[in-house]
Amino acid sequence: MAIDRRRWLPLAALGLIASTTGAQAPPLGPEVERVTTGADDAAFTVAAADESAAMGRFAAYTMALAKRDYASAYAMLRLSFQAANPRLEWEMNLRKRPTLWADGTLRVLRVSWYADPAGQPPGLYAAFDFRGDRKDGAMDCGYVAVHRTAPGADWTVVRTDTSEVPGELIEDGVPKADVLRQLPCYLGKGIATAF
Repeated sequence: MAIDRRRWLPLAALGLIASTTGAQAPPLGPEVERVTTGADDAAFTVAAADESAAMGRFAAYTMALAKRDYASAYAMLRLSFQAANPRLEWEMNLRKRPTLWADGTLRVLRVSWYADPAGQPPGLYAAFDFRGDRKDGAMDCGYVAVHRTAPGADWTVVRTDTSEVPGELIEDGVPKADVLRQLPCYLGKGIATAF
């Protein structure tokens, strides 16, 4: 199974987006899967400005981690996330994984949108499933979920999970089946059903 590498977004490009004052992140391409779930489980339409702003927060957060700017990354977390993850412990856990976010490229594979989900603070949520391939043949994959309480409010990171897959556990660009089942990331419909 081959992976189409035409859609890879260099991590450096995300940095330019995140560091440009007032600039909006470019829209995600049509190849990125989009799923929307409203409070009543009905699909809804996401405004381009919302997608751009949510993508901007995702880009800023992942670039801060790539640069090892833990103070900036932590400041982007929702206050309840910070309360559940004290800064020192959160940073120590990231420092234990020195290769995570280290190099390579990130590709957003799917964005899942949720409006006012049950049991969560109201607002709009976006979960970015991504894959990052490293120069050494290893792979990072996971998701970053962001939340906005109301139109015009800042987006905050509310949940994140990332796994590292060593190169020896990847065949033809895809993690081996026994590894694939354990990953917190979505790698595409074809990959999800191929094992």
